[in-house]
Amino acid sequence: MDRDDRPALLALGFNEADLKELGLWEPVIGDPASLAEMYVRRSKKKDTLSSLREQVRRMCAHAAHEGKRIRHVWFEQKSASKSYVRREEFEKATAAIAHAGLSKTLYVFKTSRLSRRGMGQVGLLLDKFEERQARIFVVAENLDSTKSRMVLAILSEQAREQASDIGDFTKIGIDGNKADGRWTGGVTPFGLYSPKGSGKLKRQPQEYPIARRIADYLLDRKTPNWIADKLNSEGIKTRHGKKWTGPGIVSLAHSVAWAGLVVKREKMLDEHGNETGKYHRGGAPLLDKHGNPVSCGEGVITFAEHVKINKILAERAQPGTSIGSRKRGKRETVALLSGLLKCARCGGPMANGGVNYRCYARQVEGASSCQGVSTERKRVDEAVTNLWVNHILALPPHSPTILAIAREWLSYQDPEKEARKAHVNAALESAVGREIQLRKERFILNRMDEATYEYLWRELNGQIDSLKTELEELSREADLSPLMNPETLIDIWEGAGIGGQRALLRAALNGITLLPSKYRGDRTPILERLVPDWKDKENGRTSEERELAFTSAQHSSPFAGQEGA
Repeated sequence: MDRDDRPALLALGFNEADLKELGLWEPVIGDPASLAEMYVRRSKKKDTLSSLREQVRRMCAHAAHEGKRIRHVWFEQKSASKSYVRREEFEKATAAIAHAGLSKTLYVFKTSRLSRRGMGQVGLLLDKFEERQARIFVVAENLDSTKSRMVLAILSEQAREQASDIGDFTKIGIDGNKADGRWTGGVTPFGLYSPKGSGKLKRQPQEYPIARRIADYLLDRKTPNWIADKLNSEGIKTRHGKKWTGPGIVSLAHSVAWAGLVVKREKMLDEHGNETGKYHRGGAPLLDKHGNPVSCGEGVITFAEHVKINKILAERAQPGTSIGSRKRGKRETVALLSGLLKCARCGGPMANGGVNYRCYARQVEGASSCQGVSTERKRVDEAVTNLWVNHILALPPHSPTILAIAREWLSYQDPEKEARKAHVNAALESAVGREIQLRKERFILNRMDEATYEYLWRELNGQIDSLKTELEELSREADLSPLMNPETLIDIWEGAGIGGQRALLRAALNGITLLPSKYRGDRTPILERLVPDWKDKENGRTSEERELAFTSAQHSSPFAGQEGA
């Protein structure tokens, strides 16, 4: 049996001999006190693999010195300073100790590799570890969390301040490069590239003729979907070897960089003014002090053509609808099966076409991508409602599916709970960070008298206790027993509305495949063309039946499925 982390270790450049020498070749089991997790992180790809391998070697040497064996090496390339970045491998490493109890030690190389979000995050993690009688050991700084918690707190706050400084200097550098007309990095638009070290956009010899052809089509008032179908029918692929889509053509047309200009885009902020890591769509050209667009090299189109193309696209927009609107916000879903219904020909999703469901690949990539399947939306929705009701009534109370549906329904009914939980967690991190700063002011810098410290500490500790209590309450699962009855769920379905019904469907179904009609005017009952994939698999078709249905769809009539039946 191989170790679960062997692919990651081999990707870091270790060979079999290296891993055997480090004790990382064979899986290890045993007493959790004798086992440890190892977390390795790099922020960007430019951090060399040789440096990461040396970190692993040193941590393995220290583990061997302490008589511990490494159960799993967790590696990821993620920022540790941005609160909106979720570090899945870090969460798995800590969960293996704090929740699963598989080991008792977490090795990291430096405090900055653990987290750059300060004591707010690190302090809560240490609390969880202490409850499990576990610890964090920082090898480079020789810090044991059970003996040097205060020092670890100070270093984690220092790492956060460094991250803030790095972010400030990076922004100044990017703003300066933009003002000088330099390409600041990222994915270049189709038809252009940036030679290494030049800071300018150049026309890509293989892509430019195709990109210019797209621009000419747009200037000739051809629709984006027509252009995508035209390119796909000729076998022309995107830069990544995929088929063209109408929305992809629209995004290219709106790109300011496609005209060889520096882009000015605003970052998205949450309700508290914190960055989310995302940018608002589109963007506008960066203007110099004379009001002229700043160029960063060659473009596929001119600025005048960019303005003309956007004007043509804007003429097709319908104010007050989702068509062509960039300010509509998040639309409410009006189709019951969006995201659940799949095309039997290509296996892709079916999209809401107003009065019917249509194959999304056929809709945005053209007939060259998929012949497509189409059917009336109302009758499919009614058929799926009957399928769901009959399936639920056939299940015994307290079945896993009933339990999953009950949980999904409660989550749908109370969407603010998860949001509140995230807010409380963030507030708790902030409060713990302030507590460690308070201790630093009193005991290390000696800039606070004892009476003031005692008063502030009591106030802050009261906040922390209150937040911990609220977080524990929010994490407690509600009583599901009133919902553990099929008849109750049927009553809920009838009054749930589209949003609620979609939540109930997602809890019971992985998806539904729509088979194409056999010929034009085929009046086969719609239930016979639906292949539900139930999560419990008890009342759905077997995998062999689904495969047979899919195969028969591939060999059916070339024009079937598009009659709207």
